[in-house]
Amino acid sequence: MSVTLHTTLGDLKLELFCSEVPKSCENFLALCASGYYNNTIFHRNIKGFIIQGGDPTNTGKGGESIWKRKYADEFVETLKHSARGIVSMANSGPDTNGSQFFISYGKHSHLNNVYTIFARVIAGFDVLDLMEKVPVDASDRPLADIVLKSVTIHANPIAELDYA
Repeated sequence: MSVTLHTTLGDLKLELFCSEVPKSCENFLALCASGYYNNTIFHRNIKGFIIQGGDPTNTGKGGESIWKRKYADEFVETLKHSARGIVSMANSGPDTNGSQFFISYGKHSHLNNVYTIFARVIAGFDVLDLMEKVPVDASDRPLADIVLKSVTIHANPIAELDYA
C-alpha cells in the first residue's frame, strides 16, 4: 500500500503499514481520499529531527480524525523510529491521535512507543533533504510555506473492505 504526497518541493512516496497499524492507516487513507490534507502546510520543521503537517487550520493546533475524536495509539514492536523517513502520527499525549503527522529526519529512539508509526518514505529522499533545508523562524515554522498540494493513493485496501 502506498501514497504519494505532492508538495511544493516535490513528491514523497510513502509505504503504509496497513497490516500492522490498521486504525492509523484507515484514518490517514480516508483523510487523504477526502482531500482533507490538500493545500495544507507543513507548519513545523526542525532540522535533524522532524517535519510536521496534517493540520487543515495550518496553525499546528487543529485537525481531527475521521471519527471526529482522538483515537488510541497503535504501538508495534517491529516498527521503530530507526531511520530517516519514518512517518508517525503527531499527538499531545497518550491516545490523542487526530490528523497531524510527522516525518523524521533521522533515528530517534526516544520517540518509540510514544508516537504511532504508520508509514515510511520509500521515494523522494531528495525532497525530504530540500524540506530539511528550508529556513525557519524561532518557532520552527518554515519562513516559506511548504505546501502539501494533494495526495495520490496508489491502492486502498481499506476501501475494498466489506463493512456489511
